[in-house]
Amino acid sequence: MSSDVVLVIDDEPQIRRVVKNALEGDARVIEAASGRDGIDAAAAERPSLIVLDLGLPDMQGVDVCREIRKWSSAPIVVLSARHSDREKVLLLDSGADDYVTKPFSTIEFQARIRAHLRRLHLTPHNASESTIQIGAVTIDLVKPSLVKNGAAVHLTRTEWDVLRTLIHHAGRTLTHRQLFAAVWGNSFGDAQQNLRVRIRSLRRKIEEDPVRPRLIVTEPGVGYRIDLALEEST
Repeated sequence: MSSDVVLVIDDEPQIRRVVKNALEGDARVIEAASGRDGIDAAAAERPSLIVLDLGLPDMQGVDVCREIRKWSSAPIVVLSARHSDREKVLLLDSGADDYVTKPFSTIEFQARIRAHLRRLHLTPHNASESTIQIGAVTIDLVKPSLVKNGAAVHLTRTEWDVLRTLIHHAGRTLTHRQLFAAVWGNSFGDAQQNLRVRIRSLRRKIEEDPVRPRLIVTEPGVGYRIDLALEEST
């Protein structure tokens, strides 16, 4: 049994049961049936990861997310029957790390949770300060330098800023607004267009196939994430 603890905040017993069965062997699962109980459990148990339903009886799931995020960095995976991109962006901007829509594939859900739990053991400092090897790409953010297939690749300062930000939040989808703010600060401009240009350039330089990127992934209508667990999933 893993030492990881997963907190499931959902008022539907059948959903809590499905999640618990899905994660059996990967983590110890604890449960809460309301937003307030979930916040209290998160504070008391300090879980490794939180699965959060939006449709809670006592408070909005987004408010639970914001409250927990004030003092916890544990990954928050949202479960919801709502499918809109606007809803996803709101939750990600509020501190959620991933978004799974109901009904969901148990196999896909297991894979997402396992990926988040794996990344917990890659601390932000280790991910951003050590040499990272992903397939034929070697990234050193300290020098900085990037080598692909044995050849040095030049990145502009802005491309490095985008890459650093994605790596620091590896596995988490950053919204256009979050990524734009991290790289350009409070500058005015079209976040999606600026990012689209830089992401396209980065992909040409580091992806094996820029047309079918596997390292820098697009979440349509939401933003981007980088998958440092690429080799583990192949």
